Amino acid sequence: MRRSLYIKFILGYIVFGLLGFITIAFFSSRLTYDFQISETSENLYNEASLMADTYSEFFNSYGDLENNNVASQIEIVAEYLDAYIWVSDDSGLIVIDSNNGSFDGVTIPEFNPAGGPGLYTVGDYSGMFTSDMLSVCAPLISGYTTTGYILIHKPVNHIIASSNRILNIVYISGLIIFLLSLIIMLVFTFTVYIPLKKITGGANEYAKGNLSYRIDLGGKHDEMGYLAQTLNYMAGELDNLEQYQKEFIANVSHDFRSPLTSIRGYLEAMLDGTIPPEMSEKYIGRVISETDRLTKLTQGMLTLNSLDSKGFLNRSVFDINAVIKDVCTSFEVVCDERGISFDLTFSEEREPVYADLSKIQQVLYNLVDNAIKFSHDNSVIYIQATIRQRKTFISVKDTGSGIPKESLKKIWDRFYKSDSSRGRDKKGTGLGLAIVKEIIQAHGEQIDVVSTEKVGSEFTFSLPCAKEQE
Repeated sequence: MRRSLYIKFILGYIVFGLLGFITIAFFSSRLTYDFQISETSENLYNEASLMADTYSEFFNSYGDLENNNVASQIEIVAEYLDAYIWVSDDSGLIVIDSNNGSFDGVTIPEFNPAGGPGLYTVGDYSGMFTSDMLSVCAPLISGYTTTGYILIHKPVNHIIASSNRILNIVYISGLIIFLLSLIIMLVFTFTVYIPLKKITGGANEYAKGNLSYRIDLGGKHDEMGYLAQTLNYMAGELDNLEQYQKEFIANVSHDFRSPLTSIRGYLEAMLDGTIPPEMSEKYIGRVISETDRLTKLTQGMLTLNSLDSKGFLNRSVFDINAVIKDVCTSFEVVCDERGISFDLTFSEEREPVYADLSKIQQVLYNLVDNAIKFSHDNSVIYIQATIRQRKTFISVKDTGSGIPKESLKKIWDRFYKSDSSRGRDKKGTGLGLAIVKEIIQAHGEQIDVVSTEKVGSEFTFSLPCAKEQE
């Protein structure tokens, strides 16, 4: 992950926060101001109406003051409301001014209370104030006649100050929320960015060919940890594959070079006279033997190559018992020479399976051939075929030298040969068991081995059962 991407993410987060803060500030400022004006005007009008109801009896039809205590009470209310209160007659002549009587006897210019009580105005009130005021007006009614008005003026800057106090709370709360939201950034950094950066670093190392590098995320068990484990596993498999390819090339080169060297040596010896003519037939036989070895090795490699492709199986229904008997018959000569016998055990007289006949013949041939190679003279090889849960299990067991524990996992590798001194055939290709495993897996089945050194080995594989067909 490039560092610039992380910086862009941070900048985008900051810009988003600032734009959000500015947007909230703009709309909340306007909404708060409008709310304060509406709420204050309603409260002031309610106060004006209450005062009009209370003091209307103290005014006669001409608006004359009949009780001198009214003025002092109005001043107290004005102080409580933090506003200016006027009492005027119906023509707009101010008869009481709560502000030390500054406007007593002054007629309001162009006085027009029309428009209905309760409506407010914002402004300098016909030039009578030097700053904007929020003004409301309530009528004084005496005997069903309007004798005057109660006017309340509240400085708008006081309302703005009150709004600002509310907005300050909003701003501080928004700032706290923005700062707390930085926790998300920290969580993202430690749970996503840093692990992803390590994973990217590991991928770069793998791209450079350093397949031994391992991504360490400290045992994380989330998606990032799973991704790191997957990449580590991939690197390990690629590393093993690279080692396998190197060993494969080395084994192929060795197995081809040895017989070729022998053939060249025999032929040169016959040409230069080192081998006398009367012995030529013997050494020509050896050349043919080495040629057969090369042919066998080439055929094995071609077989493995065909097994790597898809759709090579030609399945049919056949009796596995008959195939086992035929394979054992093909080894009669070598078994008679060494005194080795077969013990065949079948759970049914006929055990039909659905598989590729020629490929299964090759599997049995390779397994029996291996069993003979590593069996002692005058021993018995046990072959069984049993049916369990719609599958036929075939096992080939010998009582020979067995396989060392450290070699069990490697015997399926191509060209792998365990200690050749244990077998009588020093010229094996190391492809037999690899071919066996590829064929069985191509059938969607499994093959297992149980072996104890100096006791023997048993190979068991399964095949799908099939109903007998005409």
